[in-house]
Amino acid sequence: MANKIVTFGEIMMRLSPPKYFRFVQTDSFDVTYGGAEANVAASLANYGENVYFVTKVPDNPIGQSAINHLRRYGVKTDYIIQGGERLGIYFHEFGASQRPSLVIYDRKYSSFAESQTTEYPWDKILDEAKWFHFTGITPAVSENAAQACLDAVKTAKNKGIIVSCDLNYRKKLWSSEKANEVMSELMKYVDVLIANEEAAEKVFNIKAKDSDVSQGNLQLDGYKNLAKQISERFDLKGIAITLRESFSAFDNGWAGLYYDGSKFYCSKKYQILIVDRVGGGDSFAGGLIYALINNYPHQEVIEFATAASCLKHSIIGDFNHVTLEEVKTLTKGDSTGRIQR
Repeated sequence: MANKIVTFGEIMMRLSPPKYFRFVQTDSFDVTYGGAEANVAASLANYGENVYFVTKVPDNPIGQSAINHLRRYGVKTDYIIQGGERLGIYFHEFGASQRPSLVIYDRKYSSFAESQTTEYPWDKILDEAKWFHFTGITPAVSENAAQACLDAVKTAKNKGIIVSCDLNYRKKLWSSEKANEVMSELMKYVDVLIANEEAAEKVFNIKAKDSDVSQGNLQLDGYKNLAKQISERFDLKGIAITLRESFSAFDNGWAGLYYDGSKFYCSKKYQILIVDRVGGGDSFAGGLIYALINNYPHQEVIEFATAASCLKHSIIGDFNHVTLEEVKTLTKGDSTGRIQR
């Protein structure tokens, strides 16, 4: 039987100019839906897990469209609340060459941001669950969302459920000081953390020594020290660090590191020519959770998560639409991209 996994956060409508048009050029937008925890849920459903996404959307055709999008890819929507005024929106402009991608949020006063903590019956939602996942984006959305997150992780801990968090710092949503205050409290209930060098520095003031992602310079020993510091500070069962080298908007190096408190496991590195990087970290989180909950050896855990995310960078939209077999094939070394027939 598939594992019951619950993720909690906001799903938004994504509006992107077609091709590589800038916002000021375009006369139309391509529409899809996404959000960090929804993206993770979609990956896990794609791998055959019994995954529920919890959120609040407006009780109108736009909110229903977001629910339908989740259902289309096998995500369970039983605990989604309908009500409030509006669905959050984000605008995404594709970067090209040395021009970075750009995201503009329009999510204030959304149904999710305005939802009340009492609307989420966590004891019922988490009944028989084995894993709960959230990110640092969710508590940044509003004070109510932060409190709902805290209620959820406390309930999960009382039920013996594994809790994972992707640190995901968003400077457009809150300050480093506020993030440190809120996330430090939430981290008391987290078992597995996912982070990168920017989030660790901005939220916890812990920096990977001698590494500069903007210069394409990643020093593995610095990241091992980063993982060890965070793991010891918060008494984690495991921490995964994503290692991205950004040479341009199209060209990235990509790898992962996992630390279980006693040993480090490093994945192979991929050179990625990017189609769409939004959701790349979420696909890593989805792969990591899948491999851990299915008891993969830790070296295979980090290889699976990194390969899953590598493949996501080739797919338009927030969700990772690769199959379990495609991920496994890449972990075995077949990265040629040869046609399958």
